[in-house]
Amino acid sequence: MECFECLRTRIQTDFSENLIFSYGISDSGLPFGSKAVVQAQNCSGNASSELLLVCLPSCDDDCLTKYVDEYSTEDVEKSNVDNEENVSLTQIDQDQEVCVQDHILKCYRKTSIGGMGFDNSRVRYSGKFLCTRTITALAPFAYIGTSSYSAVENVARNFVSGSPEDHILSSLNRLIEGKSTGRDGANFLKLVGMPSFDEDNVPGCIRHPNIAPVLGMLKSPGYVNLLLPKASYTLESVLHYSPNALDSEWHIRFLVYQILSALAYIHSLGISHGNLCPSSIMLTSSCWSWLSIWDKPRNLKNKEPIDCSSSDCPSQNLYADLKISPSTDWHSDFWRWWRGEMTNYDYLLALNRLAGRRWGDHTFHIVMPWVIDFSVKPDENSETGWRDLGKGKWRLAKGDEQLDFTYLTSEVPHHVSDECLSELAVCSYKARRLPLSILRTAVRSVYEPNEYPSSMQRLYQWTPDECIPEFYTDPRIFTSIHPGMSNLAVPAWANSPEDFIRLHRDALESSRVSRQIHIWIDIMFGYKMSGEAAIASKNVMLPSSDPMVARSMGRRQLFTRPHPMRQVDKLYYVEPLLIETAHLQKLEEAASFCEHAPLSPQYSYSPENIVNTVSDMSKLSFTTVQNFEGSTDVNLSNLIEFLEVNDSGSLGFQDWLLWSKKSSDMRNDYEATAVDIFSLGCILAEFYLKRPLFTSTSFEAYMDSGVLPGMLQEVPTCTLILIEACLQRDWRRRPSAKCLLDSPYFPATIRSSYLFLAPLNLIVDSQCLLQYATKFARQGALKVMGSFAAEMCASYCLPLVLISLSDSEAESALFLLQEFLKCLTPQAIKTLILPTIQKILQAPDYSHLKVSLLQDSFVRDLWTRLGKQAYMEVIHPLVISNLSVSPHKNSASAASVLLIGSSEELGIPVTIHQTILPLIHCFGKGLCADGVDVLVRIGGLLGENFIVRQLIPLLRNVVLSCISISNIDKPEPMQSWSALAVIDCLITLHGLVAFLQRELLVKELVQDRSCVHIKVLMQRHLDFQVLQVAATTLIELCQQMGPDSTTLYVMPQLKELFDELAFSEETSTGSSSFGRSIKITKPKLDESQVQMESRMDLVLLLYPSFASILGIEKLRQCCTTWLLLEQFLQRSHNWKWEHVGEASRTGIDNLNAQRPTFSKPSASDSNPTKLLLNGVGWSIPQSQGVRGSKNLMSYKQSGDFHRTLVVKKAATSNFGKREPWFWFPSPAVSWDGLDFSGRYGGLKDELPWRIRASIIYSVRAHPGALRCLAVCHDESTVFTGGVGPGFKGTVQKWGLPRMDCVSGYYGHEEVVNDICVLSSSGRIASCDGTIHVWNCQTGKLIASHAEPSTGSAHLNTLSSVSKVNSDHSNILNSDTLSGGILSSTFGGSLYTCMHHLEYVDKLVAGTGNGSIRFIDVVQDQKLHLWKSESVESFSSLVSALCSCGSDKIQEYRAASSPSWIAAGLSSGHCRLLDARSGTIVAYWRAHDGYITKLAAPEDHLLVSSSLDKTLRVWDLRRSWSSQSNVLRGHSDGVSGFSVWGQDIISISRNKIGLSSLTRSDGHQGVSPQKLYMADRGTRNLSVLSSISILPFSRLFLVGTEDGYLKICC
Repeated sequence: MECFECLRTRIQTDFSENLIFSYGISDSGLPFGSKAVVQAQNCSGNASSELLLVCLPSCDDDCLTKYVDEYSTEDVEKSNVDNEENVSLTQIDQDQEVCVQDHILKCYRKTSIGGMGFDNSRVRYSGKFLCTRTITALAPFAYIGTSSYSAVENVARNFVSGSPEDHILSSLNRLIEGKSTGRDGANFLKLVGMPSFDEDNVPGCIRHPNIAPVLGMLKSPGYVNLLLPKASYTLESVLHYSPNALDSEWHIRFLVYQILSALAYIHSLGISHGNLCPSSIMLTSSCWSWLSIWDKPRNLKNKEPIDCSSSDCPSQNLYADLKISPSTDWHSDFWRWWRGEMTNYDYLLALNRLAGRRWGDHTFHIVMPWVIDFSVKPDENSETGWRDLGKGKWRLAKGDEQLDFTYLTSEVPHHVSDECLSELAVCSYKARRLPLSILRTAVRSVYEPNEYPSSMQRLYQWTPDECIPEFYTDPRIFTSIHPGMSNLAVPAWANSPEDFIRLHRDALESSRVSRQIHIWIDIMFGYKMSGEAAIASKNVMLPSSDPMVARSMGRRQLFTRPHPMRQVDKLYYVEPLLIETAHLQKLEEAASFCEHAPLSPQYSYSPENIVNTVSDMSKLSFTTVQNFEGSTDVNLSNLIEFLEVNDSGSLGFQDWLLWSKKSSDMRNDYEATAVDIFSLGCILAEFYLKRPLFTSTSFEAYMDSGVLPGMLQEVPTCTLILIEACLQRDWRRRPSAKCLLDSPYFPATIRSSYLFLAPLNLIVDSQCLLQYATKFARQGALKVMGSFAAEMCASYCLPLVLISLSDSEAESALFLLQEFLKCLTPQAIKTLILPTIQKILQAPDYSHLKVSLLQDSFVRDLWTRLGKQAYMEVIHPLVISNLSVSPHKNSASAASVLLIGSSEELGIPVTIHQTILPLIHCFGKGLCADGVDVLVRIGGLLGENFIVRQLIPLLRNVVLSCISISNIDKPEPMQSWSALAVIDCLITLHGLVAFLQRELLVKELVQDRSCVHIKVLMQRHLDFQVLQVAATTLIELCQQMGPDSTTLYVMPQLKELFDELAFSEETSTGSSSFGRSIKITKPKLDESQVQMESRMDLVLLLYPSFASILGIEKLRQCCTTWLLLEQFLQRSHNWKWEHVGEASRTGIDNLNAQRPTFSKPSASDSNPTKLLLNGVGWSIPQSQGVRGSKNLMSYKQSGDFHRTLVVKKAATSNFGKREPWFWFPSPAVSWDGLDFSGRYGGLKDELPWRIRASIIYSVRAHPGALRCLAVCHDESTVFTGGVGPGFKGTVQKWGLPRMDCVSGYYGHEEVVNDICVLSSSGRIASCDGTIHVWNCQTGKLIASHAEPSTGSAHLNTLSSVSKVNSDHSNILNSDTLSGGILSSTFGGSLYTCMHHLEYVDKLVAGTGNGSIRFIDVVQDQKLHLWKSESVESFSSLVSALCSCGSDKIQEYRAASSPSWIAAGLSSGHCRLLDARSGTIVAYWRAHDGYITKLAAPEDHLLVSSSLDKTLRVWDLRRSWSSQSNVLRGHSDGVSGFSVWGQDIISISRNKIGLSSLTRSDGHQGVSPQKLYMADRGTRNLSVLSSISILPFSRLFLVGTEDGYLKICC
């Protein structure tokens, strides 16, 4: 065992100094070990993937040493090189492949196993196979050679390229394709449990996918160096720092299945692991497991001597006196420290090791406390200079006031926002000794030596972090190795660094520190890290952003009780026993503390007779080597059949009995393998208990008594059966690994998923893996696996589609995504597929896959599976983003076609707010030509009314706002953006003109002096390019209107411009005195084209053109300054009117540039949207680059133009006729114009919604009161429930486009109080005390559910957290307006409210007696009932229900059910229940009256309303005693509310209230407003009973007590 510095030196000597030594890995708390993380540099000079280097001492009689010596000769190396040049296995037939495999078997024998290579006393293998064959089977493709940097480079290159196991995947691909395959694929399928092959008695050259791959074996003097990939995590790190990463029972079982598969394989080879524990199980970034068998620790019981390669290594002296042992027996260390037999320093090192902190790893370094502030020499008799160990360094540095402010104002309450010892702090501490490359990476990219603290006192004052152990042991840390950086100065009271180290260490070991160090331990490692103790100590850490993501480091809480104080009366406690009462009490406290700290986990043991019992293990078998009688060669049908999952249901107790009987015949015959099974049982128990099952003490007790720990009762029954079988005290009764694999604990989905995923975790290039997954999916693999197994496989497959792909690979990725769309549930698609699509569409570069995803067929599939809401929330904004900021032309074209095709189906309100306005907000900010084309084509598709009422007012507003900006002295970028925005507007108007009749053109664009083109031309501060575009588009507009309309409406407005130009200074220089110099990116013009350079050029653009349109005489009549203008044109441009009526074209053709042409709509009766989506009728938009004057080609009239208008006039509906969305007003009325404060156009979430409290349209929905509303996700259909004829309950279905009643349901006897739109197709649930589920298309009843009046079976009693007495002073009475629910009306057996759990498609219903019923709406049956224990004088009805937030999209994670359900009661109380068990998490008084509604906008937020006139926002992460936010302002009871984003719209009597979720203070108010009719301005007097928001339409609906349904904005 050598120190890390000597290890680094030796590694760089054996290999090269170019090999980057990242950090060493220790099995103890000391900086000693034989493993390190290293990196080679790639060709670009950057570090490659991290590799784990394991240095094993070589011995002449070791199997591994002999193996490496034999096969690293020159001949074998030459053979290896020759073999690397072999052609791909896909190019050879079966016979050739066998020859290649034989060659590999002979030449590539390159492996070791932990213990096998260096310590023969621990060899755990049998005579079943030769050692060389066993090694080859465990590491078939490892490179063997002499240690060199080139060898490491070669290994790293092959690993990154994914070439080591290409031949296996090639063989499997041929099998799937139905072609002949060699034995590679067959052998691999045996390894993963495919029972279709004969036994192969010789281990092949196929690595088991769950055995850690050995990439290389490199020989150096005295060592064999193994190179392995560094896994992202170990199971130990996941259990310690992110236990929620294993987020489901299925994932735990899947991981255990992988471990068992690896164990069964090595057992079949005749070897055992011997040290199976969480740290020996490596996990990749996708949480695929690798069993590590190469780096097991040695001689854990005895302390090994320090054996550094350098005889004068200072580490031998620095750490020689440490008493910490390499073992993990914390109990022993604790008692020695408590009695004074171990120093504080040693004990802190032991705690650091248990917390997982690592020497040399700057991101997770060993942490020590600062104990003095360095102002004075430490003196135990003085109070000066000592650090307060009762507070963390962060708290001392920041101060309590700042930490309190942070805790109270942060969205996630916390005091400490950073690690207690950050990488920045560690590298700053060690700056004098670290290479400059590390300092530039971790501290600052620009190295500035003077910025580093120069003395210990300044360092202490600068840092908010804790100390490192080097400041207590290593004087070299003060000496700089950098010429420009001075040494770190020691305090004046120390004579030298060595003297400082001695004094500093003495201070750490002083009695004063020993009496306080336990408090610091509580803060860093103990009970003050969580709960109320953390809040009181101001030590609440900022939690991980996603606790479900695996982590390799973090703060681990070791203790849950206060740490005992060290006994400092005597440094060394000596027998006899203390008899003093005080000492006995302290001893008892220490013993109790030690008993409740399971920090010495025991996973295995070393049986005394193990060597004698493993002499023959030939009887061991596994699926890979089992002889299947009558088996035939595998084919695709067999493989698919094995994948098929039978959804017959879960296995029962009888299956466990059958397995138990079968397992009696498959026991372990050898204690070596039985020890591995025991270890597996301990790990399995820890998965569920969240803590180790055995400590050294409890293990000894179990071995003596045979009684398992009582905490195993917390484990589920089926799991407990398996654990008990693995932990049998008699090792002969423990089942074998193969027997465990066959147990009912592993459902068919586990085996099916494992077979599908195992090939995807080979070391193969990602593109090859994608092709394999696609080929397998094409054969129906995902379909036969079932939706659940396919969902589990998706997280492994989806990252493959995000890599850079060729066009053919993109087609494979698209097919894979389409297969997952077909196989997965809607919720799984949201959480797994949508994040992948988001990443693809967000990529700035072009990809064939992006264009494919924007095709209509894929989006249609997405809509079909998820509905339009999911598309609008996630995909639609990204489609728009592909039209701005220099998009690729193919992506832009595909995005534009999709937006045009979806507009009609989305409806006008959604199209306006989610497509039109976001595109207009991109005006001037990089919107491409296809983006403008979208606006034009949508206008043509939706008709004249849409253009006139919606688009033209918006575009006019844009032009006018930009004109206003041009007249104000704004910053240069804003002026440029506004100028470009005007150009975009004019081009859009130019395109829309083609779709309007002549009368409408005149009325909307030029009548009443409203011509925006002329307004632009009159501006003297706009860029000439803008004026040129305005002039050319005006000419085109006048050509379409004709000479009469032009003369009547345009020329009077244009006369002022002509007069100005006629009397202005005549100049043709490059700039006009009136023009503003604005930097606009202009297109590169052809040599024949001339850019407008003076305002006088408008004369040349306009006058000849209008002369052609009107005739010269008519123009001269309209323009009194015609003579001056014609003289200017003749003098400057040689223009003269010819008597034949044509003007000379000299100069004009050079100024008129090309104009974009827009396809006219066909007069066909076919639906334009369908034609567009099928690629017929509409041309795909052409990406036209930067738009300017050269893009505006003069429109050439043809003889078809007037005919087109005639056809269109006949085909177009009469203007003003009642058509879809006739009631929707133009948003231009309330629109504030463009926002030029940012560079890029905003998307949906960035556009504010200004609520005007205006009633747009109103319709009488029910004869009586309208009690409830439910809006479909498409925002085109709404269901209203209320009082119908005969005072019976009715439900009406309303189509919002035409505001007409489509159908209804009339089966209710009582008033309908709640409606839910179910995710299952076409089903609606409505409640009048009884729940009716009916078909919204036919109105027929499907099922009804009611509670029996007497007690019901299957009750889950809810145990209340606290017995709270509540009064009912504010309960509803008969004259209180509430929306209709009276507490006295409902009996205990009637349903009072409903809530739909979309995650699982279940309905939750509240009852009149406070109970909650679950209903499966798919199977149409009632499930369990959660019945409450009444804690009040009389029961309260459940008045409102909700579940935790909207379904969050979490990348590559299986969908899960909501974690909590909230129930509001008529008494004003709230219950928060665990959604899985029904246990009450919290129960508190939320309001002083009847709770009318609950909502959960976020997972941690709960919003409630009540008749006590308040709304309250509860932050579920905070203490229940404090109210997060009370919203007051209503003068009457709040009968309901709805949430959109951060806004809350509430209703109270005849008013709405506006408030925000954003927390500004504890008493934020509600702004009540009265609703007014938009057309007449009259006030709404009806009492509001219900409200629902249409978020994408930016509207909200209200129902009234007099039966009206009102649309508001």
